[in-house]
Amino acid sequence: MNTLAHSGGPGPWILLFPLIWAAVAVTVVTVLRRTARRGGRRGPWGPRTAHGGPDVPVEQSPITLLGRRFAAGEIDEDEYWRRLSVLEEQFGRTGRGGAA
Repeated sequence: MNTLAHSGGPGPWILLFPLIWAAVAVTVVTVLRRTARRGGRRGPWGPRTAHGGPDVPVEQSPITLLGRRFAAGEIDEDEYWRRLSVLEEQFGRTGRGGAA
């Protein structure tokens, strides 16, 4: 301690420590973003999914969800058109084949 007081303090090289930590932080963030972009581990900034997978985003429109249910065979054609007409009234879209 006595040596540090007589030598004039830690010196200007002490300013390098924040720069080193900033470089480490930038490197870690860059690596995590590149990994998430390649389809590897998803970061917190990636899109949320319904079942944790990369294929089905939670932010689907009700009309898209209805179309998926019809394609999967969960609902029949009559129920599909009935529900679609209600959704189109609510969201202001046109009906079957473009006719209102």
